[in-house]
Amino acid sequence: MRWLKRGPRGSPWLIVGLGNPGAGYVGNRHNVGFMTVERWADRHGIAVNRKKPWAIQGEGELALGGSRFRVLLAKPRTFMNASGDAVLELTRRHHVVPAKLVIVTDDMDLPLGKIRLRQRGSAGGHKGLASIIERLGRDEFARLRIGIGRPEGAEKGNVEHVLTDFADAERQVIDEAVSRACDALDCVLADGVDRAMSRFNAG
Repeated sequence: MRWLKRGPRGSPWLIVGLGNPGAGYVGNRHNVGFMTVERWADRHGIAVNRKKPWAIQGEGELALGGSRFRVLLAKPRTFMNASGDAVLELTRRHHVVPAKLVIVTDDMDLPLGKIRLRQRGSAGGHKGLASIIERLGRDEFARLRIGIGRPEGAEKGNVEHVLTDFADAERQVIDEAVSRACDALDCVLADGVDRAMSRFNAG
């Protein structure tokens, strides 16, 4: 079995933002998962700067809703289409149970700036999620999706769309979406995925 069914008591939360490593990808639509993890880390004073072969990581403790949580944040270095390699390595090394894994990713099927949280489900055509599902051997993990919209017109394909930066007119919308996504992560830890879905999936 490739996924640990149970971890030790006190297993940490693992929050993974998906994207592509390297300076050339920093502002890409595909990297909105990285952007969210970085913003959330700043919010809670966690440095995400430990370079490992599979991911750039940060670890810390924080208080939310009257409880304390151990969290591990990660930005895979394996490139988007092999995200599952990094996630599998992280879950094994840190004994992360499925209920404490959250993947943050872009989604072309959502309008720009919309966020959606789900507890499980298919990859929906997203190659990063598909890689994670394949490597873990299951799809029962939370995923927080941030809408980047689809390309307008036939002149730009999907690959070009996700690997281009947000336009100036889109930056405020996506900045607000990233902030809401960080609020949703807070709610997931403090109140659970179900309550966070009820609160942030509206509209």
